[in-house]
Amino acid sequence: MRKIGYLRVSTQEQRPDRQIDALESRCDALRIETVSATSRRRPVYDALMDEIEPGDTFVVLDLDRAFRSVIDAVSTAERLLARGIGFEIVNLQVDTATPEGMYVYTVMSANAAFERQMLIKRTKEGLAAARRRGKRLGRPPKLTAAHLELARAALADQSQTLTALARQFEVRPWTLTRALERGLSKNVS
Repeated sequence: MRKIGYLRVSTQEQRPDRQIDALESRCDALRIETVSATSRRRPVYDALMDEIEPGDTFVVLDLDRAFRSVIDAVSTAERLLARGIGFEIVNLQVDTATPEGMYVYTVMSANAAFERQMLIKRTKEGLAAARRRGKRLGRPPKLTAAHLELARAALADQSQTLTALARQFEVRPWTLTRALERGLSKNVS
């Protein structure tokens, strides 16, 4: 009967120290993973799900450290309980082994999903508003209009190859090709 803590951070730059401090004293073992929450593969999480046994307890500090969605969270909790494995969310003070705990867990999961969807909605609205105001979004173009004019002229008179031009502009050939195609479609329309 072990308590195994699962900790996740999204990038190598992020530190799991806060999670370690909160779980170290209440768990027999910790499993730390560095992967985005939206990643399809979570090798540490998957290995833990295979390793954990009846009588053990799966422990996370926060709901979003282990699950991608409400459906994922609730279905995992149900599978763990069916296998005789406890599930504890420290910051919610929820133990899903009780009907009350499972109810609170389900409501909190739905709330977390709602908050995430609202954040996505507000972000999309903000991006759309910026576009309407003529703001260019995303990474700045690597090639200027002058670069593209030079490239078109050099390719037209065959004085340089696409690869040589790309090297000269410090981009990949495919980047130059796409930029030239985009420039042509803008001139046509």
